[in-house]
Amino acid sequence: MNRSALYPGTFDPITNGHQDLVRRAASLFDRVIVAIAANPNKAPLFPLEVRVDLARRVLHDLPNVEVLGYSGLTVEFARKHKVAVVVRGLRAMSDFEFEFQLANMSRHLAREIETVFLTPQEQFTFISSTLVREIAVLGGDVREFVDPIVEAELKKHRRV
Repeated sequence: MNRSALYPGTFDPITNGHQDLVRRAASLFDRVIVAIAANPNKAPLFPLEVRVDLARRVLHDLPNVEVLGYSGLTVEFARKHKVAVVVRGLRAMSDFEFEFQLANMSRHLAREIETVFLTPQEQFTFISSTLVREIAVLGGDVREFVDPIVEAELKKHRRV
């Protein structure tokens, strides 16, 4: 049986917390697709192509991980790629309500797709892309939170 999973998100940018979840998902599933959402409603710092490129470079050492960009419904993307499991990350209780709503809506739209929740290692529970972006844009040090490849890209967006 080929066990495939989809880990969707905006990944603006991909953080060490995301990377932790991808690496653990890659040990649980035969194939993991990191699905990077276009999601223009979030007004991302990086265009989709840059977010996909950064994730590919950060995760290049994982042979069973593929990074793809997409737009539209996550469940439709999962169906298109014949994936029956969606992995979602839970950092804190504050994430639970939103993720629970997403999982239930996904189940309503696509009963054949299951949602699995993973929690990051404790040192990554406070890291969010939003906070990392804000710290970086304001000139703060983000090297503890992201891969050096991502840090270099974030430095290009610092306010002077």
